[in-house]
Amino acid sequence: MGDPASTHWLITLVCVDQPGIVHAISGAIVEAGGNITESQQFASLDTGRFFMRVQVESQTDRKTLEAKLAPVASRFKMQLILDVVGRPVRTLVLASRVGHCLSDLLYRKSAGQLQVEIPLILSNHPQLKELADFHKVPFELIPIRDDDGMTQFESRLLGLVEELDIELVVLARFMRIFSSKTCEKLAGRMINIHHSFLPGFKGANPYRQAHSRGVKLIGATAHFVTEDLDEGPIIEQNVVRVSHARSPEELRVIGQNEESRTLSQAVNWFAQHRVLLDGKRTIIFS
Repeated sequence: MGDPASTHWLITLVCVDQPGIVHAISGAIVEAGGNITESQQFASLDTGRFFMRVQVESQTDRKTLEAKLAPVASRFKMQLILDVVGRPVRTLVLASRVGHCLSDLLYRKSAGQLQVEIPLILSNHPQLKELADFHKVPFELIPIRDDDGMTQFESRLLGLVEELDIELVVLARFMRIFSSKTCEKLAGRMINIHHSFLPGFKGANPYRQAHSRGVKLIGATAHFVTEDLDEGPIIEQNVVRVSHARSPEELRVIGQNEESRTLSQAVNWFAQHRVLLDGKRTIIFS
C-alpha cells in the first residue's frame, strides 16, 4: 500500500512518435519523486502519433509535478493532461422519453461504479423527471417542437457546459441531430449510443425490422458525436447472439441491455482518461 499522504496522479499524453518519449517522461516523474503504478502506451503506424497513459503515486504537489513535466511536454510538443486518479468527471446527461440508458448511468453512479458527477439532466420530454428525482439529480425540461426549439435547446446546452464546468456530455438515447456548431464545440467530449443495426434498419421499430429479417446478432455502439450522423470515432461495442425464437419485444429488451452497458462502459473509460483520439478512431487503454 502507498503512503496515505501520497496522491495518485494520472498523466495522459499525445505527440508525434519519436525516440526518447518514455525515457523522458519516466525521468521527469522520478525527478518529481513519483512512482509509476500503471503505464500503457501505443504508437500508431497509421498517423505516426504516440499515446501514453501513466498513473503515478507521489507526495509531490501539482505545481511541482507540472514544473517537472513542462520541459518534456514542450520538447516533444505534447498534448499533456495531468489529473488526479478517481476524480469524478462533471457530466451533463441528455435524455428524452426512453429511460434504460439513463437509469443504468444513474444506478452505476450511485453504486460507485461510474466515475462521474452529474449536476443536471437536460431533456426535451418530461417522462424521465421522476427517475431523476429518485436519484436526486436536477432535471431541466426544454421542449423541442420545431427547428427553433432545437436551436434553443442547443443554445441552452452550450450555456450549461460553460456555466456548470461540464467536461462530458452524454446522449442517453437523446434522439435529436445536433448542428455542426454544437458538434464542433463539443468535439471529443460528447458521447452517443445506438443499436448495432445501423446503417441498416433505420427509423421506427428497428427490432421488429430485425426480427422480420432473422437477425442473429444484436449489439450496440458508443461513439463520439460528429457532424456525420452515427459515424463518429467508436469508443465501445458489444454484441450478443439471438435466435429465431426471440420475439420483437424480446429483441428490444436484449438490445436495450446492450445499449445500457455499452454506454456506461464508454462513459467510464472517458472519465478515467482511457480514451484518446487518433484521427477518426480511438485508442482505448482499457
